[in-house]
This record gives sequence, structure tokens and C-alpha cells, in this order.
Amino acid sequence: MKSNTFKGYLYALIATLAFSNVYIFSKAALNEVHLAQFGVYWFAIGGLLTLLFAWRNRDLRQLKRLTRKQIKTLILLGILEMLTTTSFFISINIIANPAVTSFLGNMYPVMVTIGGIFILKEKFGPIEIFGIFLALSGAFLISYSGGTTIETFFIKGTGWVFINAFFATVATLIVKVHVKNLSPGLINLNRTAWLLSLSVIMLFVYKQPLAIPFSALKNIAIGAVLGPFLAILTVYYSFKYIEASRSSIIQSLKGIFVLIGAYFVFKSFPLPHQFIGGMITILGVLVMTLAQSGVFNRFTTNRK
Repeated sequence: MKSNTFKGYLYALIATLAFSNVYIFSKAALNEVHLAQFGVYWFAIGGLLTLLFAWRNRDLRQLKRLTRKQIKTLILLGILEMLTTTSFFISINIIANPAVTSFLGNMYPVMVTIGGIFILKEKFGPIEIFGIFLALSGAFLISYSGGTTIETFFIKGTGWVFINAFFATVATLIVKVHVKNLSPGLINLNRTAWLLSLSVIMLFVYKQPLAIPFSALKNIAIGAVLGPFLAILTVYYSFKYIEASRSSIIQSLKGIFVLIGAYFVFKSFPLPHQFIGGMITILGVLVMTLAQSGVFNRFTTNRK
């Protein structure tokens, strides 16, 4: 059991490091190409790697044994992933500093925890409420732009981050329920196939050329290996060994890695209030998920 728990946290750590780099490389690529062009190359590379991995692990054999319910689950996940991933990259494209996007993205583990409480019947207490309050307060501080109207109150792109967090939460809860019956490789392949199809359609809709600069292709290639392949796969595997909320403990730290990467690559740093808000969101997520994992309960018991 301890060995499986260690595997779960290790997969979550690998996913966090990979996700952190996705923010950097995708932002660099989107500075040069259209979102549709980006998506075609990003998911073509990620899809090829995912297909090879699924073939090597014999995950493709499961296609012959899929039940009608499982097919419906894969279709639902595909639709949710299109909404989730599109909103994610739109937010990356709009918000200047990827570290700010990452800090706001901590709304995802907050929503996962809330969803786990009401849907998966996971435990909930006052410390979790405090953690959620901290995370939401930090997100508010990050997104505040100083304006006085609805249009200027929050920084541009904030809404897309929250849309992404909502749909990502729904997809995560579905995966958590069905991942024991559907292999992570097959789920990831399904996700990539839907997203690649959407990207190809958007390429024609927006009449974008297939040719892109080599510098953008290089960033896309690196990011695609880390994102659609490594990060997504290791997240799904972490869910097999530990609770989704516990995996979120490690994933909540990605903002720190993105912050460091953005500084060295783009020479940019969040505004002081955004940095403080980002640290508050990380603290809130850690408090919330550690409490849900029973860490504070064990501390109280030891004191007694």
C-alpha cells in the first residue's frame, strides 16, 4: 500500500514539472503562431507519442472490448477536453505572464476538492473551508486590475481560466470514477484524437497556413512531449494510486516552477499584488488538500 502511495505522489510530481513547462513552451509558441496552427502540431506530436505508448502497452486491445457505457464516457470526455484545453490555451495567449495564468489555475484543485466532497463523498471539515477561502482570496487578488467597471475590474483572460478550471474539474471527476475500467493510455489517446480533430477543423475555418516558423515548431515539439503525452499520462496514473485531491497537493506547486521559468525565458515577473496573491492561492490549496488527507488530524492526535 505504501509503495502504491509513493508511486502516486511520484507520478503527480512528474506531471507537475511537465505541466509547468507547458505554460512556458506554449506561451513562446503562441507568440508566433495562430491558435489553430499551434493545436494541429501540438496534438499531432502528442497524439503520435500517445498512440505509440498505447500500442506498446497493448491498450489498443481494449477498443474491441469497450461497452456502450464506456464509449459514451469517452465521447463525453472528448467533448469536455475540447472545452477545457481550448479555454486553457486561450488564457495562455491572452494573459501576458504565464505565471499569472498558473496561479489562477489553482482554482482547479479547489473545484476538484469541492467536487470530490459532493460527488465522490470525500471528507470535508472547517480547515478545508479555510483553505478554499485562502485560495479564492488569492485568485481575487491576482485577477484584480484596479478598474471600477465589470469590464475592467479583472485582468483580461481571467474568465477563460475559470472556464478551464470548471470543465477540467468535471473531466477529472469522470476520469477518477472510470480510470479503473479504462486504461490511462486509452483515455489520453481519446483526448488527443478529439483535440487534434478540432484543431484541424479550426485550421480550415480560420484559413491558416500549415507552414510555421521553425522556432515555433521547436517550442511546440518540446511542449507537446511534456504536455499532451507525459503530463496528462502521469496525472491519470497518479489517480490510480492516490486520491485526486492528494495529487492536487503536488500539482498546486506548479505556479512556483512556472514563475521561475517565466522569469528566465521571458524576463517577466508578476506585479507585487499578483505575486502575493499567487502565494496565497498555493498556501490555500496546500492547507485544503493536506487537511483533506488527514495530516492535521494526525497532528492533533499526536499532541493528545
